[in-house]
Order: sequence, then structure tokens, then C-alpha cells
Amino acid sequence: MARGFQLKAALRTPPSLAWWGLSALAAGGALAALAIDPAGLRWQPELAWTQPWRCMTAAWVHWSGLHLAANLAGTALVAALGTVAGCGRRAALAWALAWPISHMALLLQPALGSYGGLSGLLHAGVAVAGWQLLRGERGQRQVVGVALLTGLALKLLLEAPWQGPLRTVAGWDIAIAPMAHASGSAAGWLCALACGVGKPARNATDG
Repeated sequence: MARGFQLKAALRTPPSLAWWGLSALAAGGALAALAIDPAGLRWQPELAWTQPWRCMTAAWVHWSGLHLAANLAGTALVAALGTVAGCGRRAALAWALAWPISHMALLLQPALGSYGGLSGLLHAGVAVAGWQLLRGERGQRQVVGVALLTGLALKLLLEAPWQGPLRTVAGWDIAIAPMAHASGSAAGWLCALACGVGKPARNATDG
């Protein structure tokens, strides 16, 4: 009886393969983009509708070695966070949908003439993983989800994206774009809601 219960519990465990695959696509694309002219990949508001692929490829553009290294490390952390949070297919779908949406939302700040980097996408991943913990767990793991989302919200408030398109931060050799962090977080959370992240799976293959 106990073995049967354990087997059913294992089958209900959301697979993280899709989440790791998306993380690999993000990191691999960033490395491959080193060999491509960033002018053809970066986000530019005036090209949003005529060259829509930029809402995907912008994540792979990095402006310095430090920028790339930090975002690759961040990608590994978000991949691990999603695994610990139990992010399965629904969460991976939500994160994938948030990828282009988070960049299209940069149109809300037209003064941002160009953008590149994984940070918006990574913020979306944190929002999805946090919602998975908050909505799909109980007890201490749910508390971790609350703390994660609260910390994310406080970070966005401190960055104050409404004060301008770019911000200089000590220790960085590039200016950051707070709006990208805000749009990524919002897109991740909204897509998590739309995809039913954290709701009980209908069958053993749902994640």
C-alpha cells in the first residue's frame, strides 16, 4: 500500500525537463549571439512590429563580458530555483510566453532606445517559480514563495522604473534598464496565472 502511494506521488511530481530546456535555450542563445552583430538582435521600439523576432533575440544580446557572465549565472540559478519549486510543463509554458511579452512591454517606455540581456526573462522566471510555490504548495514551501515574490516586488520598487529608462549601478560596467525587470516580472506572473501554474494537475502527465 505504501509503495503504491509513493509511486502515485512520484507520477504527480511535475517534470522539470521543460524548465531546464528553456534555461538551456536562454543560455545557449546568449553564447551563440557572441558571433552575431547585436544590431540585428537587440530590442528597438521602432522595429517592434516590422522585425518581431527581436522580442525573442533581445534576450541574447549582452553589452559586456560582465553582463553576460552575470546573466549566465542568473540563468543557472533560475533553472535550479524552478527545479526546487517543482516547476513543470505549465510553469515552463508560462515562462516561455513571458519571454516575448516582457520585451514587447518595453514599448511602454519609448525612451528606452535599445535593450539587450537576459535579465527581463530571468525576472519572469523568478515570478513564475515564486507563484508555483505560493499557489501550489503548503506550509514552509508556501512561505518561501511569499518571501520570494515579496523580495522581487521590493527590488522592483527600489529600482523605480518610472524614473527613467536607464540606471547606473555601482559595480556594473553597463547601465541597467529597470523597466525590463518590471515588465519581465509582470509578464511572468500574468502568464503563470493564465497557464494555471500551481493548480492541481488533471492527470499524471500534467506539470
